[in-house]
Amino acid sequence: MEFLIQVGLVVAFLFLGFVFGQIAEKRHYKSIIKREKTYGRVMMFGAKFPDSDISARDASLVTGSAVVSIDYFKRFVTGLRAIVGGRVRSYETLVDRARREAILRMKQQADDLGCNMVFNIKIETASISKGAGKAIGSVEVLAYGTAVAGSETPST
Repeated sequence: MEFLIQVGLVVAFLFLGFVFGQIAEKRHYKSIIKREKTYGRVMMFGAKFPDSDISARDASLVTGSAVVSIDYFKRFVTGLRAIVGGRVRSYETLVDRARREAILRMKQQADDLGCNMVFNIKIETASISKGAGKAIGSVEVLAYGTAVAGSETPST
């Protein structure tokens, strides 16, 4: 009987982790998509410097950081995936959400400064583990670049 209770608790936690994790992930993606439309006017470039036909002014360092945690269900499924190998899709969505969130926060900071372009974009990723030899608990992503209030110079 005690064994059934323990198995039942594990199954219940897995189910709750799955349900609430899916709800939280869908809400986060919905928020990300909405804000990507809002800050779509802030352009991003990997180039170190603006083209010569862009008049850049008011350069500022902008950053965006996000830490996203993995839910209990995904942690369990990832543990099973480690046994057989292969793609870890649950972590792919975790990294995708963190990356997009960090970029959005960087774009928001640029927009707050009155800038419409960000150059020399860099993205750093780090995992935050639950201790020595334990599974990943969260993923941190830092996006940074140089924001400028630019405008195209008229060609004559």
